[in-house]
Amino acid sequence: MNNHEIDFKLHGDDMQFVEVELDPDETVIAEAGSLMMMEEGISMETIFGDGSSSSGGGGLMGKLMGAGKRLITGESLFMTTFTNTSYGKKHVSFASPYPGKIIPMDLSEYGGKIVCQKDAFLAAAKGVSVGVEFQRKIGAGFFGGEGFIMQKLEGDGMAFVHAGGTIIKKDLQPGEVLRVDTGCLVAMTKEVDYNIEMVKGVKTALFGGEGLFFATLRGPGSVWIQSLPFSRLASRVFAAAPQTPGGGSQGEGSIAGGLFDLLGGK
Repeated sequence: MNNHEIDFKLHGDDMQFVEVELDPDETVIAEAGSLMMMEEGISMETIFGDGSSSSGGGGLMGKLMGAGKRLITGESLFMTTFTNTSYGKKHVSFASPYPGKIIPMDLSEYGGKIVCQKDAFLAAAKGVSVGVEFQRKIGAGFFGGEGFIMQKLEGDGMAFVHAGGTIIKKDLQPGEVLRVDTGCLVAMTKEVDYNIEMVKGVKTALFGGEGLFFATLRGPGSVWIQSLPFSRLASRVFAAAPQTPGGGSQGEGSIAGGLFDLLGGK
């Protein structure tokens, strides 16, 4: 086994966090800003890329190439490692950034590779490679939106993926096709063939209330679907927020509205 073997426990329901148990010298990697808490005896270090052999090979240039790929997905060049430098078991916890579920995935059970949305990765055992999965088809490349640029998690250790709302796992049979809103696709196994297709029908595209494109997934393989993509939640919140000419929001019962009234605003 090339990856560190870590134990974990999930806490919570809709606002989950994962507690990882580290034996001495075991390490877990995580996205910057995902740390919730950690016990004494765990050391933090900021590294280029993900610290795996695939991204760190070839000296400095290899590390720069591995970290540079993360810029394509909109992630930071750096990741953080948490290593147990003491003698006993220690615990470190990582929290999800918005309401949803954390999906633990043992990569060794899925052929050593999972493809996921670019912002879904939360944490993983050291040795798991976090790279970019390029879509081969030009149509998906230009019009894929959220579903185009995806991450690939490779290795034989544990990885933790986060998604919004309720998560459902569907096992597709050979040749079985599932059409999904591009933002609702969370992850899939490497066997699944996927493409981005345009919604047929001008009326459907213009007045249907959905995006112009959806992801077409063809089995065999497993896919994970989320009911509430963060982009959908953010757009609804933004649309519902009352706007003032100055760009701020003023509403009944809001702090901004109260200050506006207090200062004699009309």
